[in-house]
Amino acid sequence: MTSLTGTRVIVTGGAGFIGSHLVDELITRRHVAHVTVIDSLINGSRANLAQWAGDPRVRLVEADIRSDQALRTLDGADVVFHLACLGVRHSLHDPITNHEVNATATLRLLEQAREVGIGRFVHVSSSEVFGTAQRAPMDERHPTWPETVYGAAKLAGEAYARAAFRTHGLPVVVVRPFNTYGPRSHFEGDSGEVLPRTIIRNLCGLPALIYGDGEQTRDFMHVSDTVRGLALLAECDAAVGRTVNFGSGQEVAIRTLARAVAWLTGRPDLDAVHLEDRPGDVRRLLVDATLMERLTGFTPAMPFEAGVADLVRWFRSRPSTPEQMQQRIEDRNWVVTA
Repeated sequence: MTSLTGTRVIVTGGAGFIGSHLVDELITRRHVAHVTVIDSLINGSRANLAQWAGDPRVRLVEADIRSDQALRTLDGADVVFHLACLGVRHSLHDPITNHEVNATATLRLLEQAREVGIGRFVHVSSSEVFGTAQRAPMDERHPTWPETVYGAAKLAGEAYARAAFRTHGLPVVVVRPFNTYGPRSHFEGDSGEVLPRTIIRNLCGLPALIYGDGEQTRDFMHVSDTVRGLALLAECDAAVGRTVNFGSGQEVAIRTLARAVAWLTGRPDLDAVHLEDRPGDVRRLLVDATLMERLTGFTPAMPFEAGVADLVRWFRSRPSTPEQMQQRIEDRNWVVTA
């Protein structure tokens, strides 16, 4: 496959944060013929696909990825991007369901893809499969020692995808994005992430919350770069059967992130508040994306500070006020509350 142009594509989790941006990328820049989104709308939303409402090129199938309805939707498609998942914090309070969605459903999806003859299956995994960096930067051969059931389930999904390629020849690409951020990123519930949560708190005049000492590091990449990279990998024949890491290659400490957000929201007076360590928190992540660049020529385009400024502007433009959004944030979002 040298181009996605004219193909019929499935995006599981396509009403979510990254998935909806991928739909935008596929329609506007890759000129695919049709995108079918499969999404339960537990974490995704119709609002993320609002610009495609009424467009015959985009169809939303509201279905649990574990369901037979979701599996039947693959018939007639050329390409599958599999992003549907439940996240890290969810796995801390509901590990069984997390595994069913992230691992078992992936195996069933791969089997269905093989049965109907999917031409390219892009399995979107996570840097969480590695756990904390034992060496940095982290290439594809870095040991995988996940800290959480989420990381373990994503690793199982990877293994199933690689097995589908090795045993049956299903044209699979496994990709491990590191930490994606940008517009539409989650702040509410157990899917809420550090950057949007911190921005909203600062816009409300509240200090950032840091779990632990704040020296934990992440490799942040803007969602516009993430979805461009995913599309490039789908078009890359040399990536078939490979497992590929990609991220920005820039290591940012959470303490540094909090200071940057405070400045960019106009509240440099707000000093972060430190709370107890969060369970299962990875200590360090930094990508070695050499293979990604060699296969596709991909390099990130959005610098971190410019990307955070873009996200601040996006939150300022929301119809909900920061105070209204803050009411939907759970500080300890890995704990089920009554």
